[in-house]
Amino acid sequence: MALLLHIDTALEHAGVYLSNNHQILAAEKNTEQKNHASFLQPTIQKILQQQKLSIQSIDAVVVVNGPGSYTGLRVGLASAKGICYALQKPLITLNTLHLMANAMHQNITQFLPENNEQKPVLYCPMIDARRMEVYTALYNQQMQEIIQPTAMILDEHSFYNNLKEHIIVFFGNGHHKLKQINHHSNAVYVNFHYLPESIVALAEEAFTTNNFANLAYSEPYYLKDFYTPTKGKI
Repeated sequence: MALLLHIDTALEHAGVYLSNNHQILAAEKNTEQKNHASFLQPTIQKILQQQKLSIQSIDAVVVVNGPGSYTGLRVGLASAKGICYALQKPLITLNTLHLMANAMHQNITQFLPENNEQKPVLYCPMIDARRMEVYTALYNQQMQEIIQPTAMILDEHSFYNNLKEHIIVFFGNGHHKLKQINHHSNAVYVNFHYLPESIVALAEEAFTTNNFANLAYSEPYYLKDFYTPTKGKI
């Protein structure tokens, strides 16, 4: 049994969860992305108080570590690492795209088209990265990477070869970009967001197998460099 504190500030909705032995004990969410930083610490204290638990009683801290919002990722990992350093607890980091794909795999039967002729299914989570760019990857039903996580600029030919022989389920807050330009019969577009239970399932697996992150060297998984515009010299 493991008492885990979960922090998710990677996307537009943030969450703080407390779980024990696969069961969610407490959950709080924030839908205002600009307030993720101010939301975290008071919420962590709140859910621990609700359960009459001290922060010292947790066994590990879990953080959804990207790709995603630059600010959100920094806020989430900084909070998680601070707790782990202070309490000497292990850190578990989860890849956002893998988390999304795994959650879709658990719910795929409700989204497959009725005329699916037993074609193999692939999962393609997409995270909005502005304009026509997305953070994405492609997974098979064994959660193996067919396309590694990447920052991709979409066009009408994206995933063309994979769509020839597979049904691909596109989802996430960036999937609508491809939906506008790709109307392949094997493309399935779904409005779907993972739930806290999806985070807990992967975190419990990581804890059981001692799959912990290196606390000193863990960094947000931005997937691409963050550039800030600089003013030209006069």
